[in-house]
Amino acid sequence: MKLVRCLWLILCAATFTLAHAQEEPKEKGADKKAAPAAPKDEKEPVLSVTEHEITVGGKPIKYRATAGYLVLKTEKGEPRANIFFVAYTKLGEADPAKRALTFSFNGGPGSSSVWLHLGALGPKRVVMTDKGDSLPPPYKWVDNEFSWLDHTDLVFIDPVSTGYSRAAKDVDAKQFHGFTGDIESVGEFIRLWTTRNQRWASPKFLVGESYGTTRAAGLSDYLQQKYDFYLNGIMLVSSIMNFQTARFAPGNDLPYQLFLPTYTASAWYHGKLKGDLAKDLSKTLARAEQFVLKDYALALMQGDALPTAERTRIAKELVALTGLTEEYVLKQNLRVNIFGFVTELLKGENRNVGRLDSRIVGIADNGGGRDGGFFDPSMEAIMGGYTAAMNDYTRRELKYENDLPYEILTGRVQPWSYANAENEYLNVAETLKRAMTKNTFLKVWVANGYYDLATPYFATDYTVKHMGLDPAVRGNLSMSYYEAGHMMYIHLDSLKKLKADYAAYMDATLKAAGVK
Repeated sequence: MKLVRCLWLILCAATFTLAHAQEEPKEKGADKKAAPAAPKDEKEPVLSVTEHEITVGGKPIKYRATAGYLVLKTEKGEPRANIFFVAYTKLGEADPAKRALTFSFNGGPGSSSVWLHLGALGPKRVVMTDKGDSLPPPYKWVDNEFSWLDHTDLVFIDPVSTGYSRAAKDVDAKQFHGFTGDIESVGEFIRLWTTRNQRWASPKFLVGESYGTTRAAGLSDYLQQKYDFYLNGIMLVSSIMNFQTARFAPGNDLPYQLFLPTYTASAWYHGKLKGDLAKDLSKTLARAEQFVLKDYALALMQGDALPTAERTRIAKELVALTGLTEEYVLKQNLRVNIFGFVTELLKGENRNVGRLDSRIVGIADNGGGRDGGFFDPSMEAIMGGYTAAMNDYTRRELKYENDLPYEILTGRVQPWSYANAENEYLNVAETLKRAMTKNTFLKVWVANGYYDLATPYFATDYTVKHMGLDPAVRGNLSMSYYEAGHMMYIHLDSLKKLKADYAAYMDATLKAAGVK
């Protein structure tokens, strides 16, 4: 149960890698004691390099795909981890300063980069219904006419223990299974890949989804401090930066407030609201948000001192905004937990609504989840198709062969270590603020789904408004919203809008950098 909650709370994003990975040059007369080279009989893993063509925006793009391992090593040259990546680089681009480079990853923790890779950004995408429901197996993948490859080269990164990535022989993988170790290893990958492929002169970006946004925000300042590696932009898809906004823990009333507008959107979608609330989604969400900011926050602040009459009034408004019964709302002491909502909204129909995407509905089987816990129909809608597509695509299209199981979404990274934030909630919004304060050219774009109950849009809105950014850089952060869930790109109309919003963001960012 704990794993599923964690995986849903933060799902999502992958990074792409480019061109040929070259062996590091050996300088003449190098001091072997200061930085011993790897043993002579130890060679870098062979990469699979193939060439392809795709049409994006009506224009053909010829590109090179590179798939395989990049080995992270200690300063003594001893292997630490084999990081699997897939990189796409446009052919015919001689000047790296004119071609953007984007590193992509998903979250979990424990997720490979497959979701952004085969869902939105890469040259191929998994075929689903226009709404985002799964089609029956066997699953298919097709050219992605909404790929970001027309604007940027892409490098998809699988963190250690996800995808094909593994710790090196005799190396304890636990050192990578935590916020700090993860930031260090992914940061080292980004530095090394950029160096080997001679891309320091390129405009550089990160894109993360779900916990991948936590990683991206953490990397924003880490890369600057550790390597003087300055980014042009960061894209956050279904963001989670301040974990206090999403932890339903005793004494923490914030999630009950910030999840409410998404409860309202979900109830609206499934026809559980009445009167004017059932008409216009934007107006209904505005009412829910105002209720949260005023009456609801004040009521929860009072705790057991809340007068009976006021308690009844608040309960009735919660009923109106969630579609739940007054009996249930009062029984929960005006505090509706996420797992209570997804199982209660359509309980009379023996259905659960999805946590990753509340538009998606499944037969209630709350003991039949992947670890014996809550069964999320929106999780099941994506697992089969993306897993089959990735395993098929890497072998048949990329010509990459590996007999290890590709860990799409693994539990082997649990428990994830938050030792850097003991006795407090992890909050990388402060880290991103430091990066934006030091690098005033850094542009941040956040994409949010209205039906995302893993990383609700209003929680992200709250986080951003509490960053305390200086007015000089406040305009460097922009937000977009979509009528879909955590993976808004599985919804075809939202995928089209996501690409259009991305193109506008990228064009403006590169123009500001003097590239266009």
